[in-house]
Amino acid sequence: MALHARSVPQRSQSIPATSPLAYAAHTAPLSKYRPTELLSLSKTLKLYSELSKSRLSILVVLTAMSGVAMSPLPATVPVLLSTAMGTALCAAAANTLNQLQEVPFDAQMSRTRNRPLVRRAISPLHASVFAAATGIAGPIILWTMVNPTTAILGAANIFLYAGVYTWMKRRTIVNTWVGSVVGALPPVMGWTACGGQLLPSSEAPMTFFLPSFLSSIDPATLDISLVDNPLSALSLFMLLFCWQFPHFNPLSHLLRDSYAKAGYQMLCVTNPKKNALVALRHAVLLTGVCSVITPLSGLTTWTFALTSLVPNIMGVRVAWRFYQHTNDKEARALWHHCLWYLPAILGLMMVHKQGMNWGELLGLRTGESEADAHVISTAETAQ
Repeated sequence: MALHARSVPQRSQSIPATSPLAYAAHTAPLSKYRPTELLSLSKTLKLYSELSKSRLSILVVLTAMSGVAMSPLPATVPVLLSTAMGTALCAAAANTLNQLQEVPFDAQMSRTRNRPLVRRAISPLHASVFAAATGIAGPIILWTMVNPTTAILGAANIFLYAGVYTWMKRRTIVNTWVGSVVGALPPVMGWTACGGQLLPSSEAPMTFFLPSFLSSIDPATLDISLVDNPLSALSLFMLLFCWQFPHFNPLSHLLRDSYAKAGYQMLCVTNPKKNALVALRHAVLLTGVCSVITPLSGLTTWTFALTSLVPNIMGVRVAWRFYQHTNDKEARALWHHCLWYLPAILGLMMVHKQGMNWGELLGLRTGESEADAHVISTAETAQ
C-alpha cells in the first residue's frame, strides 16, 4: 500500500486543470506577437472595394444606366448621378452581407479563398458596419433624390441577394433563378428612375408597336407619353434575366468541383447536363426577347429584331455545342461569348432606340421639325 501511495502523483501543489494558468505553458510569449497593423485610408478603400465586389457592382450600375438610357422620359443630371450612386451602394451592401455569411464556405473555394474576410484583412464587425452604412445610405439616396419606387427596388435587391439567394445556395438549385432576378432588377431601376411605370395604368397603357406592314400608325407620330410602356420595363427585365443563365451556367460548370467541396446546391453539381440545357433554353429565349418583345414594346425599332439576330444566333450555336458536349472547352466558349454579348446588345438597342435620330443628333441632317418651321416662316414672310 505504501509503495502504491508513493506512485500516485502529488497534485496538492499543482495548478487546477480549470485554471487559465494551466494553459500558460502552451502559449507563446508576448514578444512573439505582432501588433495589429492599422488600416490606412488607401488600404481601407481597397478592402471596401473587395467587399463590394467592385467589378460586379460596376456591371450592376452600368445595367441600371442602360435602363435610364433606353427610357424615352427625360432625366436630370442629379437624378442620373443619384441613381448611379444609390445603385452602387445597394450593390456594395448586398455583396458585403453575402461575404459575411459565407466565410467558411469561401475558404474552401480557390476562387474565393482570398476574399478579405477569409484572409482576416478586415474584421467581421468592421465589414458589418460598412454593410449597414451602404445598405441604409443607398435606399435613402434613391428615395430622396430619385423616387420611392426605385428605392424599394434597390432595398428589395439587397434582401433578395443577401437574404434569399445566399440562404438558398446551400439548400436548393432554385437559387440560380433567384440570383437571376437580382441581376435583372437594376435596368428596371434605371427605367423607374426616369419616372417609367412598371404596371399598366390610364397614364401608361400597355402599348404594342407592330411592324409598319402590320400597322397603319407611324410610331414617330405617337405622343411620347405613350412610349412610357410597362412592356418596356418587362423587356429590360427579361433581357437581363435570360442572359444570366448562359453567362453563369457555363462558369459554374468550370467551377463545379469547388462548388461541390463547399456544399453548394448548384445544377452544375447535381445535374451537369441539365445545367447546359438550361443555358441553351435561355439563349433561345434571348432571341425571342430581342426579336419580338423589345421592338414590340417600343424600346427599339423593328430593325433591331434583325440586327440582334447575329449575336443571338451565335449564342444559340455556342450554347447548343455546350449542351451537346458539356465539357470545359465549350463552357468556356459560351462564357466568353456572353461577356461581349451583353454590351453588344445594349449598344444595338441604343442605335435602334425608338425615336432616336442619329443623323440629326450628330448634325448630319436637319430635323424635320426645323425644316417645317423654316418652310412656315418663309411662307409667312411671303404673305
